[in-house]
Amino acid sequence: MPFGRKPGPDGHEVDYNRVYDELIAPAIEAAGLDAFRADQELAAGSIVTDMFQELLIADLVVADLSIANPNVWYEVGVRHALRSRGVVLLFGGKAPSAFDLYTDRKLRYGLAGDGPDPATLQQDIDALAAMIKATMASWHERRISPVYHHLPNLREPDWKTLRRVGPVRAIWEAHDRWEGRLQLARESSRIGDLLVLADEGPVAAFRAEAWVRAGAALRQCGQFLLALDYLAKGLAIEPGHLKGLHETGICLQRLGMKGAPGHSLARARQHYEAVLRDHPRDVETWALLGRVDKDAWVAAWRREGSAAATKRADAADEDALLRAAIRSYERAYRSNPGHYFSGINAVTLMHLAAHLGVDSGSSEHARETMACAVRFAAENETDPEQRYWAAVTLGDLEVLGGTPQAVQHAYREAVAVPGVTWFELCSSRDQLLLLSELGLRPDAVAAGLAVFDRKLQRLQRPEDAWQPRQVLLFSGHMIDSPTRGKPRFPAAAEPLAAKAIGEALDALGADGRDLALCQAAAGGDLLFLEACQRRGVRCQVLLPFAEPEFVERSVLPVVDGARWRDRFYAALGNDGTTLRVMPVELGPAPESVDPFERCNLWLLYSALALGVQKVNFIALWNGARGDGPGGTSHMVDEVKRLTGRVILLDTRELFRPVNPAD
Repeated sequence: MPFGRKPGPDGHEVDYNRVYDELIAPAIEAAGLDAFRADQELAAGSIVTDMFQELLIADLVVADLSIANPNVWYEVGVRHALRSRGVVLLFGGKAPSAFDLYTDRKLRYGLAGDGPDPATLQQDIDALAAMIKATMASWHERRISPVYHHLPNLREPDWKTLRRVGPVRAIWEAHDRWEGRLQLARESSRIGDLLVLADEGPVAAFRAEAWVRAGAALRQCGQFLLALDYLAKGLAIEPGHLKGLHETGICLQRLGMKGAPGHSLARARQHYEAVLRDHPRDVETWALLGRVDKDAWVAAWRREGSAAATKRADAADEDALLRAAIRSYERAYRSNPGHYFSGINAVTLMHLAAHLGVDSGSSEHARETMACAVRFAAENETDPEQRYWAAVTLGDLEVLGGTPQAVQHAYREAVAVPGVTWFELCSSRDQLLLLSELGLRPDAVAAGLAVFDRKLQRLQRPEDAWQPRQVLLFSGHMIDSPTRGKPRFPAAAEPLAAKAIGEALDALGADGRDLALCQAAAGGDLLFLEACQRRGVRCQVLLPFAEPEFVERSVLPVVDGARWRDRFYAALGNDGTTLRVMPVELGPAPESVDPFERCNLWLLYSALALGVQKVNFIALWNGARGDGPGGTSHMVDEVKRLTGRVILLDTRELFRPVNPAD
């Protein structure tokens, strides 16, 4: 947009800073976005570089085309060239008539004197906010940019590869700090932290990547349905994100294998086939499709109680499914001969076909040639994170053609790789169990199983690590302050609240097998925390501020605050209670985020990451909106949105004996 005072469309001078401050910025914020104007960037560096990066990364660009300002029109052209969507055009006065944008929808706003027309200002703000919301909501329905509309095969640039052009601006520095916290949360397996941080990406491009990572982390801990929600959020911004598409398929596959309602292996197969239409040579997608076909084949013959001979006969009868799996894995490997994972699966299934006496669709020569190529690829793996899979592939090859001694030697090399996980070992062992069920090379398979069994005996099973039977999440009103007008939680109601909370916990059978999550404000939080501690429940307290600030804001201001402060420190000193402080764990909250609302989400996401089906939320609440952001009403709304499982302790009824007017 033009900056400062410029001759307007009718010749009268217009203060375009007023247009921004009074119309554009309020409309953007009313639509739920943060407004930023290029001249607000005060850091040293090239203003042109800054402008290009802002035009690339911004979720939305609003352009005021009121006058023939060449910079404005040029910047609109740059955005149209860089991004296919996310542009809103407006003008005051006479409509612009540039040919390239003649048919584009534009919003007219009123002008009076040297600024927005007060008579229409609120109407104009509402109209612009509605247009922004509609543009964001229809992100993938059509391409707004005439460049991408007329060149449908044109692909948007990858913002990540362009980040280091020119001087590093504040947005990238903020990104690096945020990225570091994401990495730490992922490495520490703090899934709740990861989910909060994923929502806080500075712009949509960052959030899309983080949501995909969050989905992958949830998938790895078995939360497939919740993972699909986060993957869908990332793919809504970047529909072609291959990692997100792969993770979505894996979740669909796992849900299909578990027989989850509405899910099947056929659905996962359809998903991968759709991905392959856009990425026909993507090796990972072909390999994942092979896994779906392999699982379908195994499911067709593996029945509990079947004799070994029956399984082999049934497996041979399902040869069409077996060939489909071989074709998918073989296609993957031929797309990338360095992808030894798909290669070893193809070779193994070819050997199984020969063992079962059915046609694999490939010649023996092709099988042996591929085995040699797979060995070469695995032996030349350079990625340290893939060392285990490369080593175990060499062991798999020995199972197919080597001696039991060679099998044991190769697998011992694999299980000795530093950092190998329980899940990786079990995945390899499961493959050997499959071969054992079908009677392929029993001596070699038994030798391999012995190696994995000994290694697994020396590791702690994930299921042996403590996991809560249920997660008890709480939010509730604070005790009233001495200056509060209408009572909400009078001090005299404390015994009533404590009794109701205790009864709710007893109804849930709360004990040492469970985990409680809450803040520790004077009132409902501390009553819940103390009740859980009396029942032996493990407790985790999450605070939005460091202890001294939290005490000043959420403990001392209530009636008899000093007594509540003593209870606060006593509760935190309980042996079964751990404390986490949000600014330390997650870093400072973004300016537009309320710390109490952020802490509510942190509590909720930490609970959901342990298993959506485990979460029981207890709310000590009067059903009304809170005095400020981040209260119990916000938590209730979020829980209902994500789980719907709310145990409401209605203070309007509970406190009636001491507050009959409520």
